[in-house]
Amino acid sequence: MVAPELLQIAQQARQAAQRLVRLDTATKNQALLAITEALQAHQEEILAANREDMERSQGEGLAPALLQRLKLSPDKLASNIQGVRDVRDLPDPVGQRQLHRELDAGLILERVTCPLGVLGVIFEARPEAVIQITALALKSGNAVILKGGQEATHSCQVLVRAIHAGLEGTAIPPQAVQLLTTRAEIQQLLALDDYVNLLIPRGSNAFVRYIQEHSRIPVLGHADGLCHLYIDQQVDIPQAIALAVDSKTQYPAACNAIETLLVHQGIAAEFLPPCAAALVAKGVKLRGDEATQKIIPVAPATEADWRTEYLDLILAIKVVDSLAAAIAHINTYGSGHTEAIATTDPQAAAQFMAEVDAAGVYHNCSTRFADGFRYGFGAEVGISTQRLPPRGPVGLEGLVTYKYRLWGQGQVVATYSGAQAKRFTHRNLPL
Repeated sequence: MVAPELLQIAQQARQAAQRLVRLDTATKNQALLAITEALQAHQEEILAANREDMERSQGEGLAPALLQRLKLSPDKLASNIQGVRDVRDLPDPVGQRQLHRELDAGLILERVTCPLGVLGVIFEARPEAVIQITALALKSGNAVILKGGQEATHSCQVLVRAIHAGLEGTAIPPQAVQLLTTRAEIQQLLALDDYVNLLIPRGSNAFVRYIQEHSRIPVLGHADGLCHLYIDQQVDIPQAIALAVDSKTQYPAACNAIETLLVHQGIAAEFLPPCAAALVAKGVKLRGDEATQKIIPVAPATEADWRTEYLDLILAIKVVDSLAAAIAHINTYGSGHTEAIATTDPQAAAQFMAEVDAAGVYHNCSTRFADGFRYGFGAEVGISTQRLPPRGPVGLEGLVTYKYRLWGQGQVVATYSGAQAKRFTHRNLPL
């Protein structure tokens, strides 16, 4: 049963969403500008709250990967404030006419983009998600109910207070951005299918799967980030080593960091020793199959390693006998997130890009590029590995749907039925 307080929050969010749908681009952009100014004005308070969260979480033994996600440094905060500006500068995804067709004289059909309504976003750690998601939600005309992890409670509360302060005096009501603070509220949020139009969970495999299995509300997200880099037999070795190091160590707690390195047997003896040395120098612990163990000293890898998202400085290595074997391994164990190939062979690259089943497939670049900010989306609400769109990093375009609008002058279907039926013109008009 949903508590009256949470039901009121959901109702307020729904009412705010109904106001948002009528706002023009300039009005929404003005509100986003006010939010950036408020976040800058409250910067010291935000960072102090985050330090409090970090100290408490360290004392409670929070996993290193989550601690890394929880930390909100001055640079990270500044980057996220800039992200709000970037979202403000993006084209408005609402009100875009995708179809303009004359069915008959005076009977005009349009397909026009519109907001989803109310988003429910549940995330672990990552207090910066409050900033990113708020910017994307408001720009796309959606209200949002946020639920951060207990470890980020103080950070999220201060961030939302700053956002509310920024929205005061704008056309967007502060009730468009709501924050839940207790674990008990998560289960109740999942039951609000009359008010919430989309759930976006960001967290561990078990966490996302729980959300998917316990709500009738549509869910956008990914349960795993099990990414691979495949080193082909024709490859620029120094470049490939740099890609492996960056894909694993630049931010190992990220869902787009690689967890398995696949190496063609034709290049393994030449590639693995210098690559292993570079990875170990960065603190990576290596595990390998039998073929790998014959080339470099590593701990043995088991079947479980091919299925593990470490989110840490641990990397499993497997030697494969062909490109086809690498693709088969990825399509068996991968999570559909991001997969990469290092090769100088354009045919191998083309085959990999075509046959690997993932939201992102990369050639000669780090898997860490799988990110809404780096894609030019301003920010992202999350990454989706489902096959139906939206897929991959989800920005503004993933937060709108569309409606068909038909403009008539008294036409009835009977006119177009029967032996003397009038014919439709079905003439496309300029968008």
